[in-house]
This record gives sequence, structure tokens and C-alpha cells, in this order.
Amino acid sequence: MTREEFGHFCGKTKGELTRLARRFIKATSGPEEAEDIVQEATIVLWLLYERDYPIQNPKALAIKITKNICVSRYRKRKLETTRLEGDSFSGGISAEERVEAADNTRIKKDLYGKLSGREREYLTLRNDQDLSLDEIAQKTGKTKASIKVALSNARRKLREQMKKI
Repeated sequence: MTREEFGHFCGKTKGELTRLARRFIKATSGPEEAEDIVQEATIVLWLLYERDYPIQNPKALAIKITKNICVSRYRKRKLETTRLEGDSFSGGISAEERVEAADNTRIKKDLYGKLSGREREYLTLRNDQDLSLDEIAQKTGKTKASIKVALSNARRKLREQMKKI
């Protein structure tokens, strides 16, 4: 096939190939990319002619090449990911920190659920609210000794539960 014959062939099939490419890339890209795909397919087809590749049906081959290029571009686009500007979300807490905090809360809730009500209350006052033994004693009306014993028992139970996990 000569250059003139190839040019004539491309002129006849360009509209059909462009429509095909537009249908393939309709959701992902603009119409100018369809023209780029057709041009790329035309170049590939010409290179095959130059290498004396045996072509029985040039139109079918052009359609096949166009489809392959569309699929290739789609896959490439799907593999490309855009990096977020850091992994920080609202509140200045990273996603990792947020997940870790949620896990800690869930584990703490499960472990605290296996303690008695008094032990749970004392641990919450001591660990979460940072109250001293004197402040806990004032708040609950219990002696410091009984609070120490309850805290010690609660911590021991938590350690045992952690070993099981």
C-alpha cells in the first residue's frame, strides 16, 4: 500500500475510528483524546504496513488497534492514583491516629466490660480523668486503701485479659 492509498484509507475510516474511541473513553476523557487515539492507531497501522505485515482486512485491523489502545489507556489511568495532600483529615488527626484511637477505645471498652462496676469507676477516675487517690476518695467517699486494692485488682484482671488476647 502506498502513502496515497494509506491516506485515502485513513480518510475513509477516521470518522468511524473516532466514534469508536469516543464511545470507549466517554466516561473518562474528553473528545480530543479520541483524536489522539485514532492518530496513534493510524501510526501503528502504518508501521505494520512498512514492515510488510500481512494485512488481510485493514479496516478490521484498524478497529482492533483502536480498541486495544483505548483499553490500554483505560488500564493505565486506573493504575494511576493521585496522592492526597498528606493523610491528615479534619481536626488535624491523621487517618492512622484516628483508626488507632478507635481501636484503643473498642479494646478498652471490651476489657473494662469484664471488670466490676466499682473497679471500672476507679480506673476511669484514675486513668481517664487523672485524679489522685485523695481526689477519688473525696469523690466516692471510700478510703484510699480500699481504692488502692480495687485499682490493683482491676489492673491485674486487665493484665490477665491482655495475656489471653
